[in-house]
Amino acid sequence: MAADLGGGSTDADGGPVRHIPVLLSEVIEALAPRPGAVILDGTFGAGGYTSAILAAGANVIALDRDPTAIEGGQGLVKASGGRLSLIHSRFSDLADHAPAGGLDGVVLDIGVSSMQIDEAERGFSFQKNGPLDMRMSASGVSAADVVNRAKVSDLARIFGFLGEEKQAGRIARAIEKAREKEPFTTTRQLANLIELTTPRKAKDKIHPATRVFQALRVFVNDELGELARALIAAERALKPGGRLVVVSFHSLEDRIVKKFFQDRSGKAAGSRHLPEVHDRAATFAPVGRPMVAAGDEESAVNPRARSAKLRAGERTSAPAGTDDLSIFNLPNLAGLEKMGS
Repeated sequence: MAADLGGGSTDADGGPVRHIPVLLSEVIEALAPRPGAVILDGTFGAGGYTSAILAAGANVIALDRDPTAIEGGQGLVKASGGRLSLIHSRFSDLADHAPAGGLDGVVLDIGVSSMQIDEAERGFSFQKNGPLDMRMSASGVSAADVVNRAKVSDLARIFGFLGEEKQAGRIARAIEKAREKEPFTTTRQLANLIELTTPRKAKDKIHPATRVFQALRVFVNDELGELARALIAAERALKPGGRLVVVSFHSLEDRIVKKFFQDRSGKAAGSRHLPEVHDRAATFAPVGRPMVAAGDEESAVNPRARSAKLRAGERTSAPAGTDDLSIFNLPNLAGLEKMGS
């Protein structure tokens, strides 16, 4: 998966980049696949992790919400000799595809794939002009719908929370003024407006539109909500001893993963100023270091790995925790469904 989505020096800039699985050896070490085990790859993409898991002798249930990835993976399905099931599905629904006896492992690679960025018609990159789309599933509300229909206050919150854009309000107001004359339909159209509104400074390392494009992609695909629901689903689908391995590329995603493992560690979260909070039974035990990042060698070969962070845990026999999403402190933003056609 890719670390960014529109600007920067890696595949985020829309250039042709060969898809290289990030932290592959570390993922396989944390998952510990073995012959006969059943591993769910929630983000199939180009099949990098799935191929390595199959090579270790395990069976794989692979999911992807992108129909293009499902089509592209049919060759691997045939070559697997029946050990790979490839399903068009969101990874938040992974429990629906788990066997009755539970899973031995779940791996999630969060973000947008380099293949999606390379296809201008998908609208993920502003370096390649294309329709302002950004939908991973190729259906539902598009980025153009959001840009053309959302209230200025909602756009500002989306850009601010999901893109951490400091000029969110200024850009939102510029969009409102421009769309009164002509609706936004292409990536270049939006990127040009943002660049005129907040010109690039000499010290800036990224294009002025990078954070807005990130925010739109995350919002259109409900990426933070999907991740939170997937973590809870994985907890319920894993058998005792099963491993959950998550690779994220952005601080917003990593905070959710970190919070989940902290919450499921069983340790009390109280303070000396509040009533005592008793420890709960841990549903996950740590696997390896709390966080693993790519080394200098991998980052040099694969620039996408520079921002990648891996966190992993092993399922205990304790009952699954609450499915309350409030533990993640997700931002309260406008409803996506209200912006559709």
